Amino acid sequence: MAREVKLSCRNLWKVYGANADSFFPDREGKVADAAQQARQIRDSGHVVAVGDASFDVHQGEIFIIMGLSGSGKSTIVRCLSRLVEPTAGHVFFNGADLLKASREALTDIRRHKMGMVFQNFGLMPHLNVIDNVAFPLKVQGMAPQARLQRAAEMLELVGLKGRERSYPSQLSGGQQQRVGIARSLAVEPELWFLDEPFSALDPLIRRQMQDEFLRLQKLLHKTIVFITHDFLEALRLGDRIAIMKDGAVVQIGTPSEVVTRPADAYVAEFTRDVPRVKVITAQDVMTPVASEVEIGGTVPMHLSLEMVIPRFESAVEALACTDESGEVRGHITAQGVLAALAAEAAVAEGTAAR
Repeated sequence: MAREVKLSCRNLWKVYGANADSFFPDREGKVADAAQQARQIRDSGHVVAVGDASFDVHQGEIFIIMGLSGSGKSTIVRCLSRLVEPTAGHVFFNGADLLKASREALTDIRRHKMGMVFQNFGLMPHLNVIDNVAFPLKVQGMAPQARLQRAAEMLELVGLKGRERSYPSQLSGGQQQRVGIARSLAVEPELWFLDEPFSALDPLIRRQMQDEFLRLQKLLHKTIVFITHDFLEALRLGDRIAIMKDGAVVQIGTPSEVVTRPADAYVAEFTRDVPRVKVITAQDVMTPVASEVEIGGTVPMHLSLEMVIPRFESAVEALACTDESGEVRGHITAQGVLAALAAEAAVAEGTAAR
């Protein structure tokens, strides 16, 4: 069953330059040829930071937006929350167009329904940890005892119980980011924006924060828009990935779809070094069960080949693939796995060469 659409943008544009609104007098953003329109705007000396972006984010989904520096990924997330005012298009949150919301209504939505975490932790150095986390609740007007209790609960959730009275300067980078996450969760947001929240951390701490993020999502089931330039991070965290180039969304799909069926040479090159075994699943390579095949065990059909391959012991000819209910949907063989990996590598090389 399809999940509810929580956030949706349609024909979204952000153009920088003098009189940028003149390119879209009706502010609708829908044009016959978006690529040609973007070229004309750039030829006039303007900057197209986001060009004709359209996608949906579903309830409880981790939707990754990624691309190289300058691709427009950070601009688009600021447009989605109207921290940056879009030039044209629509942004729907719970079915209502945010671009038509008054300043007062938008402020209320940001305070009560949206959480935001950025690469710069943005902690206030003169406030201790618990007061940093409680600050947005103070802005909401919550009573002191209630907001401190809520802040303490959030700090325990992110593993910082006992550090309530510490100051940001006394914390490591990873701990500071946990405070930022706790602060954004304190308002119990329906929608959570994270813009490269772990990119400033060293690799070990970054991995730990990814683990923490996944743990929190398993508990809270938030609807999340997550910005990153790291494809391995996107593969690990995302349900679906949108790849941007020059302000345009060039492909949207599951990690497996983006890696194994790149839309163009740019996406193929972008994903070229991603280990296929991490993204191709048993479901992607399984075939119908044949009576003559001896099944030596079962694996969940969503399991990556990286996790499946070790299950092929010397005596195992094939493994049955089961869905979430435990029903067998097909089978895979070691030979089939190797053939699929070889074929995907060849396709990727061919696409990148075009």
